[in-house]
Amino acid sequence: MSLVPTGDLVGRAAAERGCVAAFNVITLEHAEGIVTGAEAAGRPVILQISENAVRYHGGRLAPLALAASSMAGSAAVEVALHLDHVTDTGLLHQAADAGFSSVMFDAGALSHADNLAATASAARWAHGAGLWIEAELGYVGGKPDSPASAHADGVRTDPAEASAYVADTGVDALAVAVGSSHAMTERSASLDHALIARLREAVPVPLVLHGSSGVPDTDLRAAVLAGMAKINIGTALNVALTRTVREVLDGKPALTDPRKYLGPAREAVAVTVREMLAVLAP
Repeated sequence: MSLVPTGDLVGRAAAERGCVAAFNVITLEHAEGIVTGAEAAGRPVILQISENAVRYHGGRLAPLALAASSMAGSAAVEVALHLDHVTDTGLLHQAADAGFSSVMFDAGALSHADNLAATASAARWAHGAGLWIEAELGYVGGKPDSPASAHADGVRTDPAEASAYVADTGVDALAVAVGSSHAMTERSASLDHALIARLREAVPVPLVLHGSSGVPDTDLRAAVLAGMAKINIGTALNVALTRTVREVLDGKPALTDPRKYLGPAREAVAVTVREMLAVLAP
C-alpha cells in the first residue's frame, strides 16, 4: 500500500456508515506501533501529529512527518497523514509541503464569530493547497480552554448551529461535542447517541469524535452506528506505552538500553491499536 489521502478514507467510511480510526503520533515508536497494529487488524488508519507534538519536537514538523510518511509508504494497509489541532496558521501553512493530506484547524478557544472567520479563512487556504480540512464546534472536555466538564450546560454541539457553521466555513468534516473528553485515562465517558444521530442528519459532512480513549467499547460502537465517521484515539496509546516502560524498568532498575523498554512499549501500542480496531470493525 501507500500513503493515501485522509479525505478518501473518511469519505469511504462515511458512505459505508462505518468509521476510520485516527491515532496520535508523538514518537517514532507510536508510528511504528500504530502501523504494526493496523497491519495485524487488516484495517486502514490515519496517523495524526498534533501541534502539541510538533511543539514537543522543538517546533520542527518535518522530522516526525517524514518518519510517519515513511511508515505509511511501506505499510501493508492504507495509511493517511493528518495534522491535528492546529491553532498556529504558520504551522498550518507547512502542512502540504510536509506531506500531509489533511489538517484539523482548531479555533475553539475563540468567540463563535472569530472561530467562524478564522476557520473559513483556514478552509480557503487549505482547499487552495489541496488539503482536506476538519474543524470543531462545541467544547470537547479535557482541554485547558474548555469548560470543566463535557457534561456542562451549553457545551455540546447544536445541530442547527453545526449545519450553519459547515455552510459558512466550507470545512470537510466536523468534530462535535457529544460527551467525550480529551486525555481520559479511564473509559467512563457517556456519549449522547441521540444527539450524534441528530447531528448526522443535520450536518452534510462526516462527523469526528475526539477524546475516544475515554469511551467504553459499547459506546464507541454505538457512536459509529449513530453517525461518527472518524474516531480519534491518543491517550490510550500513551497509557499502554507508559505502563509498559514502567513495568520493564521496575523489573530491571539497572537497565539503561532504551531499546529494551521502548521495544516492548512499541508492541503494547500495536496491541492497543489492534484491539481498538477490532472494536470499531463493522
